[in-house]
Amino acid sequence: MKKIPRDITGPELVRALRVLGYSQVRQDGSHIRLSTLQGGQNHVTVPNHRPIKVGTLRAILSGIANHHQVTVEVLLEQLDL
Repeated sequence: MKKIPRDITGPELVRALRVLGYSQVRQDGSHIRLSTLQGGQNHVTVPNHRPIKVGTLRAILSGIANHHQVTVEVLLEQLDL
């Protein structure tokens, strides 16, 4: 079972999510908005923090995993995190 990383930054997560077709739509202050059409339209907001708090990262990854119908562990492997 792969654990959620504790030291990932916002820009690192944005780069990793490109694998799933996410691209930056806009940035408002310290929050980056991403969208994908892969598996249907989905939007996610990533805080541009160094590092992202574990609870926040878990919530973001859970939403993305639900959209792509995979577990968080599978998602972490797909994203190579």
